[in-house]
Amino acid sequence: MTLSIIIVNYNVQHYLQLCLDSVYAAIQDIEAEVIVVDNASVDDSVMMVKTLFPKVHLITNDQNIGFSKANNKGVQIAKGEYVCILNPDTVVGETVFEEVYAFAKAQPNHGISSVQFVDGTGHFLPESKRNLPTPKVSLQKLLGNGSGYYAHHLQQNENGKAAILAGAFLFVKKSLYETVGGFDERYFMYGEDIDLSYTVEKAGYTNYYLGTIPIIHFKGESTVKDAIYRKRFYGAMRLFYNKHLRKNSVESFVVKLGLFVASARSSFKNKKLSVVTIASKDEVYALVSQSSHIENAITKVLSSNVVMQHKMKVVANITTYIFDANYCSYKNIIKEIITHRDTGVTFKIIPKNSTFALGSNSSEGRGEVIHFEE
Repeated sequence: MTLSIIIVNYNVQHYLQLCLDSVYAAIQDIEAEVIVVDNASVDDSVMMVKTLFPKVHLITNDQNIGFSKANNKGVQIAKGEYVCILNPDTVVGETVFEEVYAFAKAQPNHGISSVQFVDGTGHFLPESKRNLPTPKVSLQKLLGNGSGYYAHHLQQNENGKAAILAGAFLFVKKSLYETVGGFDERYFMYGEDIDLSYTVEKAGYTNYYLGTIPIIHFKGESTVKDAIYRKRFYGAMRLFYNKHLRKNSVESFVVKLGLFVASARSSFKNKKLSVVTIASKDEVYALVSQSSHIENAITKVLSSNVVMQHKMKVVANITTYIFDANYCSYKNIIKEIITHRDTGVTFKIIPKNSTFALGSNSSEGRGEVIHFEE
């Protein structure tokens, strides 16, 4: 088998459904399997997967064991030559895996490859490519200066070497993943992607950022951002420093102090997925579809006129575009969202054969969903 796609899920049913729909559209011409590891979700994620995606290899944990352990558990049963660690709050185009696979196979010393992330409004996410977070770089970032943290030697749409890649999409040979020990399970969440990227580079391999291949990463994170997770976030950064970069006690004290100050300044927000039940007076929706049934259903829910379009056309009074994946390819949806990212409009996507539209107007929020009945 060529590829195993590992998705760790925790209480993001709608994102997961959209992600899986795009993933299965993308593996039609590649020998691949999909493995979902659910970390004891209390929503209907597990039932949704069993009902709508029966081909998924589903692992259900009885507690939230964290991102690292859950991914390692998925990789253990993977049969693919390569594995792709993928977040559930992502949307991929139909040719993504083929393109990344072809690139990886062509590199004689390939480590990990990742892709360009854009948020739900089509804007670039700079964490797609990062430099090694040395103590100096990390402290500057924690105190508000991220100039050295991100890999600015590469343009957004450029392919090239990048030391640190983001865990929302990591494409690596399974044998290499296992050779370096996979994710360090001391990281519950946050930092494990930095650790793995650096571990692979230290083992003598090269990591690559593929800016020519964009995917959507909504960042609708499946965590409650409270004091516990703030502790884990900065604890992960301390773990990475102590494991890889620690030199002396004086530097260690400075790093510890910087992490303490940054933690005290941080404001992690706990936001929930918003359910849109009626359009505000200023909202005008356009549906890119051929389904009059969906048009009527959304119009009924929003109590607002919905303009039907067979292709996206920016019109002055349209505020939100809804893409029907039964009609539009995911690759074209991603392209349209990026193309029109600066027009002020927002976007939502209807997965195939579903009764909701999902999107996010900010990389800081959890997103919005519109439920309807056909």
